[in-house]
Amino acid sequence: MDFGFDAVDDGFRAEARVWLAEHAPGASDRRGWERTLGAAGWIGLGWREGGYGNRTATLTQQVAWAEEYARSAAPARSGHIGENLLAPTLLAHGSAEQKDRFLPPIAAGAELWCQGYSEPGAGSDLAGVRTRAERSADGFRVTGQKIWTSLAHEADWCFVLARSDPESTRHRGLTFLLVPMDQPGRIEVRPIRQLTGTSDFNEVFFDGARAAHVVGAEGDGWRVAMSLLGFERGVSTLAQQIGFAEELGRVIRAAVASGAADDPVTRERLVGLWAELRTMRWNALRTLGGSGGPGAPSVAKLLWAGWHQRLGEAAVGVRGAPASAGPSDWTPTTPYELDEAQRLFLFSRADTIYGGSDQIQRTIIAERVLGLPRERKGAV
Repeated sequence: MDFGFDAVDDGFRAEARVWLAEHAPGASDRRGWERTLGAAGWIGLGWREGGYGNRTATLTQQVAWAEEYARSAAPARSGHIGENLLAPTLLAHGSAEQKDRFLPPIAAGAELWCQGYSEPGAGSDLAGVRTRAERSADGFRVTGQKIWTSLAHEADWCFVLARSDPESTRHRGLTFLLVPMDQPGRIEVRPIRQLTGTSDFNEVFFDGARAAHVVGAEGDGWRVAMSLLGFERGVSTLAQQIGFAEELGRVIRAAVASGAADDPVTRERLVGLWAELRTMRWNALRTLGGSGGPGAPSVAKLLWAGWHQRLGEAAVGVRGAPASAGPSDWTPTTPYELDEAQRLFLFSRADTIYGGSDQIQRTIIAERVLGLPRERKGAV
């Protein structure tokens, strides 16, 4: 497929740009912003079905929207987990009743979701989950702990992978459940403070939390969960790269301002980052065009995670020693505020871990693409 934009796509892009210019400035309430997006039909462009309050758009139009959104400096999305992960999963595996119940509120920006996958002993090794789901009169009761749960402190619902067969092991006996978060005494959310001082990740503790909705069949949760992960990377990768380009631009300007750009080694480093970013864009377009193959998502994750870490290192490197210090007027009684370069450096340390660590991505490529022998579980 020759991935390109035609005149219709250009018109769609222009419409998106105008709308964002009118509505994005001053939008600071993230939950209210989701409702604004929903009212205009901008949530769910990539769903294969309309009629839930969303517009539908071609793949190229979805890319245009994502790129214009990234350029607009609009608020960070808090509804993307429901829109881009759960909704496509319900369209593929959910019942008609589940689609009618959950898709309209997602499209309206009225209900927010979080993902209950990782656990303290089962992060990248998702098949090792130990959270239990026990049959009850009204569905299931969920007990266990999830960790690194993004936006759990804001979410109305959580989709949870839990072990419904206590005698099962690995990927067998797992069930994909939809759990309401408003269950005082049965669900506790504890924010995890990051190196940057922010707390977007959380620990979530379930103590007999009720779950009446099963997506797919009981015990078939692994298939549903893997299907969901297949939706995790796609059009959003290109929007992410718009943000990366803006960060790279700030680093280059800082290098010029500090004089670091006069050093040929630094110039070569910055040019290399620019060239790699262009390569990532071409790779993403090729993948969206259907030429990526089964390992494309893992390749993309490996490319951007390492690149973003190197960008963070460059961000502080071009500033020299001042990058390791706080503001000159800092006192022990004043909260320490990181600048942009410091936040980029510290946050990007996690890029090669979250969303599937580099080791896991390489294993997927080795086993599923190259056909190498599978790694023996428990091997040192």
